[in-house]
Amino acid sequence: MADYFVGDVQGCLSELKALLKQVNFSSATDTLYLAGDIVARGEDSLATLRFVKSLKNSAKMVLGNHDLHLLSIHAGIKKPKPADKLAAILSAHDCTELLTWLAQQPLLIKLPNEEAYLSHAGISPQWSIADAITQARFAEKKLRGSKRDYWLKQMYGELPNNWHNVQSEIEKFRYTINAFTRMRFCFTDLSLEFDHKFSPDNVEPHLKPWYELSPVVKKHHWVFGHWASLMGNTSNKKVFALDTGCVWGNHLTLLRWHDKTLFIEPAHTPS
Repeated sequence: MADYFVGDVQGCLSELKALLKQVNFSSATDTLYLAGDIVARGEDSLATLRFVKSLKNSAKMVLGNHDLHLLSIHAGIKKPKPADKLAAILSAHDCTELLTWLAQQPLLIKLPNEEAYLSHAGISPQWSIADAITQARFAEKKLRGSKRDYWLKQMYGELPNNWHNVQSEIEKFRYTINAFTRMRFCFTDLSLEFDHKFSPDNVEPHLKPWYELSPVVKKHHWVFGHWASLMGNTSNKKVFALDTGCVWGNHLTLLRWHDKTLFIEPAHTPS
């Protein structure tokens, strides 16, 4: 029995299957944790969605910004962009079934019996673990409910970007989605910043990676994706960045949890 974590798949299904073959993954005994953004921009988003769903209880994923955006497109809130390569999903006979399943996925997962957590982007440095769990469950309930489309409309926008300025349910929802799925850098006052996607070596001194500001990751392990320019490198040994830009031609990364061994699969050249 083993637990594995994988970074942003983004439709790179052949690379994911090759990684699972590398480690002899068994859906009968092992568990695969996916860091979100399983769709968009890759060649096989529909097949990836079907594959992850087919793994049932042996696969556990958190929602990423691209997954949520797909739900918004399906709801008619946003228009699809050709570069996201989502047309096959939207026209599939099982589209509604797949996206109903997708909307049930959490924003935050705790690894059983360990102080280790998974979310797509990280944890707000203004939150404790208790805050993060409470806000994740709050937002998940909205996404799973009958008013999902209403709440999907509310998630767009960058304000408030400071938890202390949150005043309404809508603002709480938007901040929570942004913290769990969009955040990379924060200002030194711990407010969320959304413009920079570069590595920490290439930004102004008043910006810091969220994991350098969060007191939570001093005591707890955290696994996340979303930030491809890190290429797996963080300044904290308890923090594991698994998005290594497979969809951009780099590689897909898999982490075996019990011994912290990393496995990689270079991006496959499209035929």
